[in-house]
Amino acid sequence: MSVEVEGKRQAWTERRLVVRSVRHAEAAEAALRTRVAKVKAQVEALNLRGRGRKRFEDIETLRQAVTEMLQRHRVEDFLWLRYDQHTTTRQVRAYKDRPAYEKPESQATVEVRVDEEALESAVRRLGWRMYSTNQPAEQLSLEQAVLAYRSEYLVERSLGRLKGRPLSLTPMYVQRDDHATGLIRLLSIALRVLTLVEFVVRRQLAAEAAMLAGLYVGNAKRETARPTAERLLEAFQEVTLTVVEGVHHVYRHLTALSPLQERILELLGFSSRVYTRLCTVSHEPL
Repeated sequence: MSVEVEGKRQAWTERRLVVRSVRHAEAAEAALRTRVAKVKAQVEALNLRGRGRKRFEDIETLRQAVTEMLQRHRVEDFLWLRYDQHTTTRQVRAYKDRPAYEKPESQATVEVRVDEEALESAVRRLGWRMYSTNQPAEQLSLEQAVLAYRSEYLVERSLGRLKGRPLSLTPMYVQRDDHATGLIRLLSIALRVLTLVEFVVRRQLAAEAAMLAGLYVGNAKRETARPTAERLLEAFQEVTLTVVEGVHHVYRHLTALSPLQERILELLGFSSRVYTRLCTVSHEPL
């Protein structure tokens, strides 16, 4: 490989690693086939007549509706379509002075079939990735290179956290520039906290060659060595400090930490006093 930089030619040797993840390919194939079947059923439903259903009187209007549906679900390459238009007459009964007459009605229909050849061709391409490296095979094997790419740091994930859940920078409702600047700085600090919490726990689990269970609601036995900061923090949402001020006494009660919460604090290098010091004397709930 070579490239010209500031008038000078730079050259290097590069390895191309072509890898297929069978598990990823199987999951992507199942999702694709489900999506195609769902859209096929939706297109066929456009031909049905009945109360509350839109009737397409011309082919162009029907074609536009079908095209939008296919493009929205990204399956336009996998369905074969044929449009037709039918004209029928409906007998309208006489009413008072109006004689009976025949009313012509036009309806456009679409025939849809799955293009199996195109679908199978797309399935064969699923799960493939191409990686590149300038490290020779003696220093970086194929397996090591793939694992390195899979565990690489992705800055897009942090930006996704900042713009979406849980930080939700957008949509931004503040109007003043200084308020916008302050909000971005505050959420940037929160993003660093999330990233650091996640990194520390994963590093400690890797050092211990251990797994963490209990983070997934409805599947308490599911284990992971790469928990997200969001799930780690969700484990603490039931911790509650209750303060009741009476005439002569103030009663305090702190929710007891669960074994999972104790374990997360241990992985973070924190003492349980982070919580227990909030309530030096914890009474039983009133």
